[in-house]
Amino acid sequence: MSVSGKKETNDPPLREAAEALLAVALPPAIAAPTADDLLHELRVHQIELEMQNEALRQAQLALEVSRDRYVDLYEFAPVAYLTLTSDGIITEINLTGVTLLGRERNKLLNKSLRTFVIADAQDRWVRHLMGVKKQDEKSSVELALQRGDGSVFHALLDCVRSESRIRVSLTDITQRKLAEEELRIAAVAFACQNGMVITDPQGVILRVNPAFTHFTGYSAEEAIGRTPAMLHSGRQGPMFYQQMWATLKMKGYWQGEIWNKRKDGQIYAEMLSITAIVNPDHRITHYVGSFTDITENKEADAEIHRLAYYDPLTKLPNRRLLQDRLQQAIAATTRSGLHGAMFFIDLDHFKALNDSRGHDIGDLLLVDVAQRLREVVRERDTVARQGGDEFVVLMEELGTSAREAAVLAEHLGDKLHAALTAPFNLNGYEYHCKTSIGVGLFHAHDTVEDLFKHADLALYQAKNSGRDKLRFFDPAMQVTLDQRSALEAELHHVITRKQLRFFYQPQVDAARRVIGVEALLRWQHPQRGLVAPDVFIPLAEDTGLILPIGNWALETACAQIKTWESGALTGSLQIAVNVSARQFRQADFVAQIQRILADSDANPARLKLELTESLVLDEIKDTIAKMLAIKQLGVLISMDDFGTGYSSLSYLAQLPLDQLKLDKSFVRNLPGVNKDETLARAIITMGLGLNLNVIAEGVETEQQREFLDAHGCHEYQGYLFSRPLPLVEFEAFLQSV
Repeated sequence: MSVSGKKETNDPPLREAAEALLAVALPPAIAAPTADDLLHELRVHQIELEMQNEALRQAQLALEVSRDRYVDLYEFAPVAYLTLTSDGIITEINLTGVTLLGRERNKLLNKSLRTFVIADAQDRWVRHLMGVKKQDEKSSVELALQRGDGSVFHALLDCVRSESRIRVSLTDITQRKLAEEELRIAAVAFACQNGMVITDPQGVILRVNPAFTHFTGYSAEEAIGRTPAMLHSGRQGPMFYQQMWATLKMKGYWQGEIWNKRKDGQIYAEMLSITAIVNPDHRITHYVGSFTDITENKEADAEIHRLAYYDPLTKLPNRRLLQDRLQQAIAATTRSGLHGAMFFIDLDHFKALNDSRGHDIGDLLLVDVAQRLREVVRERDTVARQGGDEFVVLMEELGTSAREAAVLAEHLGDKLHAALTAPFNLNGYEYHCKTSIGVGLFHAHDTVEDLFKHADLALYQAKNSGRDKLRFFDPAMQVTLDQRSALEAELHHVITRKQLRFFYQPQVDAARRVIGVEALLRWQHPQRGLVAPDVFIPLAEDTGLILPIGNWALETACAQIKTWESGALTGSLQIAVNVSARQFRQADFVAQIQRILADSDANPARLKLELTESLVLDEIKDTIAKMLAIKQLGVLISMDDFGTGYSSLSYLAQLPLDQLKLDKSFVRNLPGVNKDETLARAIITMGLGLNLNVIAEGVETEQQREFLDAHGCHEYQGYLFSRPLPLVEFEAFLQSV
């Protein structure tokens, strides 16, 4: 310390400054300060300056903290803040807003907020913005906005005008909207047609819906505070409810049928679902039960069972139930050692009854047949309806040997046949029903499939034997079936292998001049030889192969017409081609004929289509329209087998026919059989009266020709003139007559 009491300083810079000040000349009146005085003063000023700097630094730090707090509050606020121009252009947006809209800030600034509003809500935003500009108070609007990735969220926009700007706070309310939607859905669900009940974890009822009251009869006031045990019917014991609660605790869900009791004591069935509601801690807070009254469903189940297993018209078991019972019957033969039999019963000419009398009459017959069959069989036997006009009778325990069972089955088959032979009264119309019956015997080693096949094949044999017969299946039938299958396989290649042939049977006039031919199909098989049409045509019909075969026939006939047109003996000949029903019913049949005529360049007036009576009178309106279209092509139409059908003749005058063909069944007994003579004369007279050409087939004797000629039929076809001939032989025949 100095003597003056002032603190000395060893600070070199200050001392240098003090010495510099001492060197300055001062006025004499002023006492010169010492170096220590100057050093002290400088030190004081230095300290004051440092204090000021520290205060300034602290103020700056406080400002930075305040700024950072502002940035945090603004940028990371829980809501988005935007500043818009009066036109809705974004001039400022905080980081929360940037995150919500899912775009970079520089891609949001100077963009209209309207571009982020979904299209359906943009007009509402524009109207709201116009309203904000006209008032000073805050106003809000809820809008759906679209993020940069295309996703949509719901937002609440609180808007207020500030001078020429609009301040907007934007809050994501998507979760609130979802919660509101869930509440609405829950409210609708609770008000649904299902009964609803909510309980606490102990099963005490907290709330029920109106459907609960409707189903149970208990009001909400009567149910709340009690447990669902008040509904117990007593039909299900304690074990049932123990298992229910065990499942609920383990899985949190239970569903099943339960029998409960209404307030009035009525027992009813319900389908009940119970769900446990848990909180985030996985603690059960409530149980929600939903149920429907299924008492009617139980009855409906019975009806569904009837529809699934029984024919609705006759109330007989259907094919499905029959198969089940047949399976059981075969299994029973293993235990009993007894044989059984299955009868396939087909109503002959049932379609003719439907066509002539209507389906209502046909249904009456089916119901009556079912009743008669039930009356004949034993109580333990099964009568079923396969479908259409086919019935099945299943009989068990007929005998210990196949022979004994066959004898009993034949006896029972005769009884079934006799029961159906007696006339039926169908709303005043007396109908005589004829039936074909096929029988298959079965024992322990048979299968359901084999038995159906055997009985069906026996029925096929009954029909082929002239109908109204009963036939048993035997191994020879299986051989026939196998041969038929082999023939069917080969029939698929008959056209590609060029095995089809036409045989031509001449048609002559009264002067025995050949005026045309009927082209008759033959199959030239490499091993079987010449296969007759009555063998392969029905097979072609069954398999659908008749369509390509029929097309081949038309193409071949038209090609032959074209070939013959320049010949002196063949130029005027007509070729008659038989058309099957399946072929005729094709939607494009007329177009096929038109194409074939165009491709062959054949004269359509030389082509004649022979249609059977049953074909022509089936679906008569469609048939007439198609026949007219064929006639417009210039093609002739003949009705084959006329008089053998069962349909009404009232449509005959409407049909655009050119020719009636008198069936050989009427010609065979001419002359001499009065009935056949009468029918032949009537058909000829009818045809001539309708200005139709009449031709008779099956003419084999001169007496037949003379009778027909005497009664106005002057065109013939039959062995009296020629058998069907191959092409070369027919052309030679023309040279010889």
